[in-house]
Amino acid sequence: MKIYGLIGNPVAHSLSPKYFNDKFRNEGLKEYEYKAFKLDDIDEFPALLEENPEIAGLNVTIPYKGTVQKYLDKIDRDAKLVGSVNTIQIIHHRKKMILHGYNTDVFGIESSLAPYFRKDNMQALILGTGGAAKAVTFVLKKYGISYQYVTRRPLKANQIVYWGVDKSVLQDHLLIINTTPLGMHPGINDFPDIPYEYLSGDHILLDLIYNPPETRFLSEGKKAGATTINGMKCFLQQAERSWSIWNK
Repeated sequence: MKIYGLIGNPVAHSLSPKYFNDKFRNEGLKEYEYKAFKLDDIDEFPALLEENPEIAGLNVTIPYKGTVQKYLDKIDRDAKLVGSVNTIQIIHHRKKMILHGYNTDVFGIESSLAPYFRKDNMQALILGTGGAAKAVTFVLKKYGISYQYVTRRPLKANQIVYWGVDKSVLQDHLLIINTTPLGMHPGINDFPDIPYEYLSGDHILLDLIYNPPETRFLSEGKKAGATTINGMKCFLQQAERSWSIWNK
């Protein structure tokens, strides 16, 4: 039996188990299974591997995309540049697990956003500063798009608090990306605290959340006429990239 899985906290909302187990069934991979592993602390990770020696690959979700790196034997160049790992290839060699870290979020985010990039000095607001935000930053830098983070506790010059997002900030930043878990199932009534009344038809909103398909963040943007994109395409693209890495 080959086991693949997801580590994080929470993990109950994730579509990864259904997606991969459906894939295994459709492709006749009877000895394959994908599981969700909730870890209360990243320091539980070594015990998870010890208790499940058949694990062949893992995805990583919040809040461990950064902290899991201390347990890896090798990290891919792009994942190092991003500072975030969401995919782990596990190589079994002489009864030892060798762990290689990758970032497939970048591929998914770029696939979702690139068709909407404009060349007229587009600026972006990134809501959140976690691992997913780092992947978004990597993509924006690649396309020469300037950005500013919005966070509850700004610590750097390019970070502002939520109450600092006013009409002028939204007029200057037409691309807004939610990388926070606000609005994710089961907390579907939560949403980032920005003044949605100042959005317009010129704005583009991407939410990396895919469950539910339309978050309050996106529905409020849609009311203002903004273009809205959910995280499903990003999820599908990064999932398939993970699968290709596990089967190198």
